[in-house]
Amino acid sequence: MARMIVHCAAYCDGRRIEAPDDLAGALAAARAAGPDGFVWIGLFEPTAEELDHVGKEFALHPLAVEDAVSAHQRPKVEAYQGSLFIALKTLGYAPGAHAVTVGEVMVFLGRDFVMTVRHGTDSPLSGLRARLEQEPELLRYGPSSVLHSVADTVVDGYMEVTTGLQADLDELEADIFAPGRVGRDTAGRIYGYKRQVMSVRRATGPLLEPMLTLDRHTRFVRPETAPYLRDVADHLARVNDQVDGMDRLLSDILNANLAQVSVQQNNDMRKISAWAALAAVPTMIAGVYGMNFDDMPELHQPWGYPAVLTLMVLVCLVLHRVFKRHDWL
Repeated sequence: MARMIVHCAAYCDGRRIEAPDDLAGALAAARAAGPDGFVWIGLFEPTAEELDHVGKEFALHPLAVEDAVSAHQRPKVEAYQGSLFIALKTLGYAPGAHAVTVGEVMVFLGRDFVMTVRHGTDSPLSGLRARLEQEPELLRYGPSSVLHSVADTVVDGYMEVTTGLQADLDELEADIFAPGRVGRDTAGRIYGYKRQVMSVRRATGPLLEPMLTLDRHTRFVRPETAPYLRDVADHLARVNDQVDGMDRLLSDILNANLAQVSVQQNNDMRKISAWAALAAVPTMIAGVYGMNFDDMPELHQPWGYPAVLTLMVLVCLVLHRVFKRHDWL
């Protein structure tokens, strides 16, 4: 049981109070401290048995416990009789690797407790408890203040990811449209970025509507924290706008690159056709004079051979000039 518990502490009026380390003892200490007391538990990848034990301790709904164990949940907010369940996806981005990493944070919110369940090593919540303990004026709002801080930290992580992605997309755009840069790997790179943008969209898109409705759950969310939660929803809406913009940009880049490749292929075909025409003229003349008929014009003239060579060169020069003028060569 201790393996999965990252932290367990009791608070009252925004300040940490003395309490046992075990769940039951911490909860009892928080309830004994008064109506503003609550306990904050942090769990990391608990097993089904471990979370079931915690669920019984805090009277969590079995369906919410099942969702928290299995992870891979769509971002959502669900209200049960004794608690509120919030599923969030966390994101990280490594610019050098051009990869978005995805984790999950589930939050159980009750009248006198808040519990976070993390899945995945890439979590933005490191240090959150210490920072929030330095702001007792916010922490005194109880579990609602913890929920706001978790959601705000997760959405801030989204903003960092979209900023990194946007910088890489600007670099990709400049590289693709650089003079003479039409590579065979370009379409693959664009699709790779579209997959990363899709990973971000799966995390941010479904979360906006639940975030906008959080302040309606007045049984669990205190009215004082409603403006803070609306501010988080506003930041999330901006992230969604950025993601939509990046997706449209990638589609435009892909279409432009396909047009660029098509133009390049047409240019190549014109050049091939022009050189083939230049080669066809002397080949045709040489073929005619290679048929070995006796009665052929200028066949027995001493100047016939240089005359034919001169004709070949003149025709090729004229064609070359015509093709150059029309930008075929």
